[in-house]
Formats: sequence, C-alpha cells, structure tokens
Amino acid sequence: MTPYIWQTDNLTQALASLNPTWHNANDFTQSIKIITDTRKIGQGDVFLALKGNNFDGHDYVATAFDKGASLAITSRAVGDFAQIVVDDTRLALGQLGKYRRDAHPNLTVVALTGSSGKTTTKEMLGAIFGQFAPTLTTYGNLNNDLGVPMMLLELTDEHEFAVIELGANHVGEIAYTAGLVSPDVACVLNIGTAHLGEFGGRQNIAHAKAEIFSALTADGVAVLPFGDEFFDFLKNESAKFTQRYISFGERAECPDKALDFSKLSQAEMDELSTLDSVLIMGDVFSDDVNCASTYSDFELTVNLAIDELDSTDVHLPFVGEHNVVNALASTAIAIALGVPLDKIKSGLQHATPPKGRLTRLSFGEHILIDDTYNANSGSIHMAGKVLANQSGQKILVLGDIGELGDEAVSEHAKLGQTLAMLDIDYILTVGTLMKHCTESLNNIRGNSEHFANKADLLEKLKTLLNEPSVILFKGSRSATMETLIHDLTQPVSE
Repeated sequence: MTPYIWQTDNLTQALASLNPTWHNANDFTQSIKIITDTRKIGQGDVFLALKGNNFDGHDYVATAFDKGASLAITSRAVGDFAQIVVDDTRLALGQLGKYRRDAHPNLTVVALTGSSGKTTTKEMLGAIFGQFAPTLTTYGNLNNDLGVPMMLLELTDEHEFAVIELGANHVGEIAYTAGLVSPDVACVLNIGTAHLGEFGGRQNIAHAKAEIFSALTADGVAVLPFGDEFFDFLKNESAKFTQRYISFGERAECPDKALDFSKLSQAEMDELSTLDSVLIMGDVFSDDVNCASTYSDFELTVNLAIDELDSTDVHLPFVGEHNVVNALASTAIAIALGVPLDKIKSGLQHATPPKGRLTRLSFGEHILIDDTYNANSGSIHMAGKVLANQSGQKILVLGDIGELGDEAVSEHAKLGQTLAMLDIDYILTVGTLMKHCTESLNNIRGNSEHFANKADLLEKLKTLLNEPSVILFKGSRSATMETLIHDLTQPVSE
C-alpha cells in the first residue's frame, strides 16, 4: 500500500492547535513515518518525543538522529537538531492521528470497546470487511490514548474500512480517542471488571465505556449488548448522540415485563405465570448453539425486518459461547453498515483466532490452550467453561488478575466459587492474589492447589500429565503465563 508522505505544510496544519514552531529544519523535505520509539527509527523517519512518568523522549533525540531521523517533534527545543516544537507532544500524536483520519472522509470506521472480547471481535470484523476492501485493524494492544493515534497513522489511501479498539484506564480516555477516530459505528461489547481498580466500580466502568458514543453523529449507529445488565444505561447514553442502535444477544426477563399480557389469551397467561423468566432476544441473536472442542456451530438470526427474520447457519472456528456472542456483535456492526448476511457468514467462517486467545497447541498426547493474552474474572470463567467442554483430563493453570484495586481479594475469592461449579479436574494457581481463588474453591471442591512460584507449579503440572490432558493457561498480562507454556514445551537440555 502507498504510504502517506509527511511534509512541512501538512505537519504544520496537523499541529496548528499546538503552536508549532520550526527549528533548524531547512533541510527537512519529507518523511513517511512518525515514530515514538528510537529502537524502531529508520532512515528519514520523524521522531516524536513523548514524556511519561518514568521516561522522557527528549533525552533520546540525539539517539534518534544518530539512527537516521530527519526531524523531531518536541515540546522544548533540544540542541541544534531539526525539530518542530509544540505545546504538548502527547497531544501532538493525537492531532497527527486525527489529521490522517480526517483526510479520509469516505473511510468507514468502527470503534469497539468493552471489558472483554475486543480483540476477537476486531479479528472477526477484519475478516468480514476484508472481503470487500483493504481494512485497517488495531495491532496488538494499541488501544489507549497513545496507541489509537499510532494506529490512525497507519492509514493509507487504499484503506476503505478501519476497525479500532478503544480501551481505557481512566475517565475521559475513550471520549478523547473516540474524538480522534470519528466512528460511523460505535460498539460496547460488555461491562465487566477489567480495570475495576482504576474506576472503583462497574457503574463507573459503564460510564467510561459509554464515552464511545460521544463521537457519533446523528447518522451514526450504536451497537449495544442486549444481555448486559447495563444495556438500558448504554442505550440512554447513546441516545444523547444518535437515535439509531442495533442490539445483540439475549436476556431473561420476568414474563410480565417481557410480554404484553393484554394481548395474550387466558391459557397463555396461565402457562406463563408458572415460569420464573422467559428469554427475549435482541436484534441479532443465536439459536441452536453447539460449542465443540475446536469450533462453535449456531443459527445466526437478524430480527430487523417488520414481518420476517433473516437467518443462516454459521460454522465458527472459535470455541466457547462467549465467542458466539462476539460473532453476534460483529454481525450487528456489519448489519449497521449494510453488509449482506451471506458475506457476514463467510467472513465469520474464515476469521482466525488471535494468538494467545484460546490458541490450541499440540504437546505429545496433550493439548495446550494458550489464553494468556490477558484476563479478568469474566474471561477466566468463560475460559473455564471452554476447558470443561473438552475431552480427557482437564487442567486449568491460572495467574493473578491485575488492576482490581481494593476489590482484588474479593474478586479472586468470588472467582474460586464460580470455578468450583465447572467440570475441571485440577486447577493450579500462582501469584499472591490467586491464593484467595484457591482457598475459596477448595472450600467447595478441593481440586485446586496454589504455588509460591511458577517453577513449583510446573513440576506439579508435569506429574499430572500421565494421561491425555487438556491444559488451559490464563492470567493477566502482568502474570506472563505464556512463560509456563514455553518452559513446559522446550526440549530438556542435556
């Protein structure tokens, strides 16, 4: 794809709100890359000097030029190097990303947020839209106030779609990044417990996630999780910016709340009065779900027409009921953009699970499931359900969940109670917080063991592999549980 070329005029325009002044830049002509990490600097690149709590990019300007940089963007003049000095380089990165996005008025943009499922849903959407045209999707975890503009800088003139993840660890972050992205469709997948420590409660998380709607115009579409307890809140928040929304999923409701009893016969009312709840569906829902060990089959239904449903059978190369829900979210987003159902089906069926998200690896007669990319309480429970659905001996290996703040101990204890209900043979845990999960789990079932370090856990795990087993590894990014997979599978040196 043809890269974008940065020159004096468009850099000045992009940074106009930050009072740019040029220093010693007479020899600068053009560049195709703006880089924030001197380790990635190439010949002719522009180096943008960010400042954080533990680093200052201005200290590395000379290094950047030694490696071939042609220009630096700084917030204070550094030596005699060619540079643009601006009020704030962090905001400069945002303005540069926004400039690139605004240069593509015909680009169709989807913004995604949620406590879990963002990366998988992004991959599904990339497969759907990629059937039509080049599609930019968020790399790795570039979903914060720095990562989002970095992704926007990757836009080329060939891109017709972009699917951008928006994450947050403080109030206002998604409002900021959504403003850079200017989405046509904004989706909240769910409200869970990720970053609970930073926000201090799920209601605050819901407020933060709902900021994604603030960048929608009246023509934009909000995509909402029908089965989430915060659905009504999200619907009300999105209605402040657009009246257009599509829901996905299902939820259980009391019969008298879900149905208009005045339109029912006495026999129907008598039958319903014996039920505690009935299942009601969103605009996009699934039926006949079959979650096997390596795939999920389901009937996908869209209920937006006045007099009929539109359905198709989907063979999804992802495991777990939660990934069926991610497929429903992807479908709702694609429907909002006018994608035909047959193209949605083919995209979903050819999507590829991202690395570290329930990735299956063969290890002798055993199967290892790598779900180590990240974790929260909800995603661990969903991963446990996936493991419980496997054949053979089932072993769950868990590391600490991070970013839970004052709720860390109680959340780990609650997780243990939840996992005790699953058909798993052994649960091995490591980390200062996971001991609370093991303690609460053993109060119910007694099939968990906690270890002070990974080496001890690994030795115990090896003793259990005397029959065909499926072992699932999961923990927060800070737990680096992938190292256990590496240590288990690497050849023993002689």
